[in-house]
Amino acid sequence: MSNTEHTAGGLDNGSNSVGWYTRHGAKIWVGVIIVLLVGYLVATLQRAWLMLNEPDLVAKGLGVALVILPVIGAWALSRELLFGSRMSKLARTLEAEGGLPVDNLPRTPGGRIVREAADQEFLKYKAEAEAAPEDWRSWFRLSCAYDAAGDRKRARESMRHAIGLSRS
Repeated sequence: MSNTEHTAGGLDNGSNSVGWYTRHGAKIWVGVIIVLLVGYLVATLQRAWLMLNEPDLVAKGLGVALVILPVIGAWALSRELLFGSRMSKLARTLEAEGGLPVDNLPRTPGGRIVREAADQEFLKYKAEAEAAPEDWRSWFRLSCAYDAAGDRKRARESMRHAIGLSRS
C-alpha cells in the first residue's frame, strides 16, 4: 500500500486519524445493549403488573419478584455506565498529558498479548503504584497492566481505586 492505509473505520490519509467506527463503535454497541436491556426491563415490569393483578398469591409473589429484578438490573446498568464514563474521562485526561501506557507488547499469532511480556510490564506499573499510592494515574496504568496480564477482576478494582483517587 502507498501512503493510504486501510483502517477499521475507513481510509487513513497517512495522518494519525482514526476511523469513525474505531472511535465510536464501542459507544454504538453500548447504546444497542442499553436499548435492549431497557426494553427487557419494561417488558418485565409489564408482566409484573399483570401478575400483581391476579388473585392468586403465588402469582402476586412472582409479580413482586418481577418488580425487584428490573430495579436490580437498572441499578447494575447505571453503575456500569457510570464506571465506563468515569474511566473514559480519566483515559482522556491521561492521554492529553501523554501518560497512557503504550501498547507495544508482543502478541501471539491469534492477537493475544504474550503473558510473559505482560507480566514483566505489570511489575513496572506495580512498582509505580507502590511508589505513588495517592496518584490516580499510577493506579490507572496498573489497571491497564492487570488487564493486559488477563486479570480482569484486579484490573477493575485498580480502576475503581483510580477513579476514587481522582474524585478526592
